[in-house]
Amino acid sequence: MQEFYKKALLALIGLVIANALLASLLVYQSYLSVSLRAAARPGAGWQYITDSDVNMAGTSTVRIPDRQREDLRFEFKLTRAAQYPFVAAGMALLDARGQPATVDWSKYTDVTFLARCAPANSMFFSISTFDAKVSKVGDFQTYRSPSTYFSCNERGVPVSLDLTRLSVPDWWFNAVKLDLTYQGYELNRVSRVVFGSSSQSPFNVDSYLEIGELTLHGRDYRYIVALALVLVASWGTFALWFFRAHSRALTASLNSRMKKDLPLVAYRQLTLEPYKDKEKATVLRFIATNYTNTELDLDGVVSGTGTNRNKVNELLKNELGMTFTSYLNKLRLTEAARLLAEKSTATVAEIAYLVGYSNVSYFNKLFKEEYGCTPKAFRSIAALSENQPAPAAEAP
Repeated sequence: MQEFYKKALLALIGLVIANALLASLLVYQSYLSVSLRAAARPGAGWQYITDSDVNMAGTSTVRIPDRQREDLRFEFKLTRAAQYPFVAAGMALLDARGQPATVDWSKYTDVTFLARCAPANSMFFSISTFDAKVSKVGDFQTYRSPSTYFSCNERGVPVSLDLTRLSVPDWWFNAVKLDLTYQGYELNRVSRVVFGSSSQSPFNVDSYLEIGELTLHGRDYRYIVALALVLVASWGTFALWFFRAHSRALTASLNSRMKKDLPLVAYRQLTLEPYKDKEKATVLRFIATNYTNTELDLDGVVSGTGTNRNKVNELLKNELGMTFTSYLNKLRLTEAARLLAEKSTATVAEIAYLVGYSNVSYFNKLFKEEYGCTPKAFRSIAALSENQPAPAAEAP
């Protein structure tokens, strides 16, 4: 059994290491991160866009001086001419035909970026999401536009926004004639990302906003589900292998143990026959014929044979290398193992009493220490061993 436990320990260590490595890989893969950049050339992909209050009789200006930059930078001047002055710039997604397209962001929960601006300012962030119930393709006024605000300055402010907790502005509900209670939005059809001025932005001041390192973050829980399935499958397989291999190893160990104990049984039988040393023969014969007596102890042997206590211990130590208690338990447990294998109808308690134990719990404890399993398990393994077909003989 020691070899089996060593093998099982090595297999367990290997499984733990493999699962730890796999868990690290899959957990790492579950964290999604993608950078948003405008396409270098006009066509399919994210394209820079600008917007302002000019269509509402405003005079605010906004421009992107370098559309080849990876980072979005736009310059603007906000004026008071319009009733609701504003400027905005960002990126819109186009398909290969140059038509508005959408992208699925449902796996992403956060967006991060570095915001630099002058003068220091409060700006807004917004995304345009297509709502199949009210939106018209290309008419971004009908797209849901959940948004929020962030701060910026010349040194740069790291910003992290929760995409799932943005607010849809009231004006949009009025524009599409939708009840204000329908505040929910989905991220499965995102069309634009927009940055712009707020009501606190300064007027008539040359300003700029630069957005760098624009990145989406999220989780793909399919990797976690896959990890859970792999862990359940691997540990289930290991448990099944351990159970079967342990049963085979225990069966082999018990068979070997029983064969090893056969000489002891034979020796017990020999002690019933004439022995040259009469004193020794008397002691061994008395133990062999009375070991099933639940009251048998060393004093009983001394009383029953008329032999000195020290002599009894010395005899057993020299003859068998055992103490009286060890030899008595060995005889009883060996006989119990034989009875468990041969008497399928006898209960464990009956067998315990037959071999000299009045306390079944104590018998179970000693039996498990001797054979590595409970009497019930021993009986099952012995029955399984008997039912297994014998190996075919090799041809001469």
